[in-house]
Amino acid sequence: MTAETSTGASTRYREFRMPDVGEGLTEAEILKWYVKPGDSVTDGQVVCEVETAKAAVELPIPYDGVVHALRFEEGTTVDVGASIITVDVAPGTEDGSGGGVGGGTAEPVAASAAEPSAASAAASSTSSTSSAAAASSTAAPATRTPVLVGYGVAEASTKRRPRKGAPVPGQQAPKLNGHAQAVAAEAPAPAEAQASAPVAPVASGTPAGRPLAKPPVRKLAKDLGVDLATVTPTGPNGIVTREDVHAATAPAPAPATVTEPVAAPASSAVPEQASTVATAPAAPGRETRTPIKGVRKATAAAMVGSAFTAPHVTEFITVDVTRTMKLVEELKADREMAGLRVNPLLLIAKALLVAIRRNPEVNAAWDEANQEIVVKHYVNLGIAAATPRGLIVPNIKDAHDQPLPRLAAALGDLVATAREGRTTPAAMQGGTVTITNVGVFGVDTGTPILNPGEAAILAVGAIKLQPWVHKGKVKPRQVTTLALSFDHRLIDGALGSQFLADIAAILERPKRLITWG
Repeated sequence: MTAETSTGASTRYREFRMPDVGEGLTEAEILKWYVKPGDSVTDGQVVCEVETAKAAVELPIPYDGVVHALRFEEGTTVDVGASIITVDVAPGTEDGSGGGVGGGTAEPVAASAAEPSAASAAASSTSSTSSAAAASSTAAPATRTPVLVGYGVAEASTKRRPRKGAPVPGQQAPKLNGHAQAVAAEAPAPAEAQASAPVAPVASGTPAGRPLAKPPVRKLAKDLGVDLATVTPTGPNGIVTREDVHAATAPAPAPATVTEPVAAPASSAVPEQASTVATAPAAPGRETRTPIKGVRKATAAAMVGSAFTAPHVTEFITVDVTRTMKLVEELKADREMAGLRVNPLLLIAKALLVAIRRNPEVNAAWDEANQEIVVKHYVNLGIAAATPRGLIVPNIKDAHDQPLPRLAAALGDLVATAREGRTTPAAMQGGTVTITNVGVFGVDTGTPILNPGEAAILAVGAIKLQPWVHKGKVKPRQVTTLALSFDHRLIDGALGSQFLADIAAILERPKRLITWG
């Protein structure tokens, strides 16, 4: 569910929640808002663009109304399921006694986790300092309290549980250790709080009970080696947020300059003389730190997993592609290819598809769960593309069935969409084999890492004019180097070598596209 009615009797406000736009994603970053509070929206209108671990995606709103509030700013990473925008679906109506849409008094829309309302803070302070008045007040009806996934639903009690660390009537407040006393003494507090509310002691040990945190936050804490019991929560209702976990791992800032006397050794000629050691921070501008998130974070995790899961083998072959380059020029002038992007990569992709037809076992996957080798009778051809957000590998579905003009059109659309940052998560799922063209950067060759779930990846080096022995004479020819990395669990040396040799043979004499295809 991506939207739900706000808490209370009124159905005036609707919450649009961050959906899972991929397969099992847990978070997304808000890149850009296309609306602002007060703007009218209609069902299906795109309201924002978000970046997941796989791609940038535009999110449409599922109903009509007026934007009431944007819950997060641009650049914020939001958990899937969190409310990101509130829409007034009944603008012009008055909230109040008898004036709500549902016939009751509309409650205010809940504030986001990052921005608790001032009223809530005031209510909490009043509750902690006026326990006697609260005990004598009339009991309010129970309301549904917000919960986390896996914690169930609890009914609110009329008796407020005392805050952790708050003094209980009749019980002596715990003593503060030296560090806590120093922190409490240095921390400024509002005049009203100092006058009416007792100072809450700083926790010096593990709090009682299991800390509240969402599953992604718990996983982050586990990955970083942080004990949630030692983290001070800042979220609503005592929930530990991602920022709290990161804050717990941040090192304490070093002092600007530390000067310490260093005693001279006993054998020094001047025993009375002392030297100093000064430690100063790095000059500003010497480092740039960029948060690891989105596509780059997902790519890093996938490459690490692939490199340490599949036993990689890489083989190389240098080939004369002069005839292929001549065919490229001829195809550019062909009427059937008019308006299409024709380049060497197109014929290399076609050569790979023909080679797979001759060596179908290359187009396979390793099923660890079922202990099976899965040979696929279709080819979803992945093309590695460098984008401003990082490396992505969209694929051309059923590329094995595409004639050359359709393959050229699909390849052109794939590259253009990737450069614009509009590649969808669906376009990057289900790949079976990949081509990475490192030659566009002037690189001769490389040892590419397998795309997770695939058995082979072909790296294409730069095509250069080089001296080459042709028909018994040294002549300048167009030459390139191909590198094939493959999963040695699935592809042995003989199969990998034959597959790479077939690709090279086609590129050397492209007429084999007809005779072998």
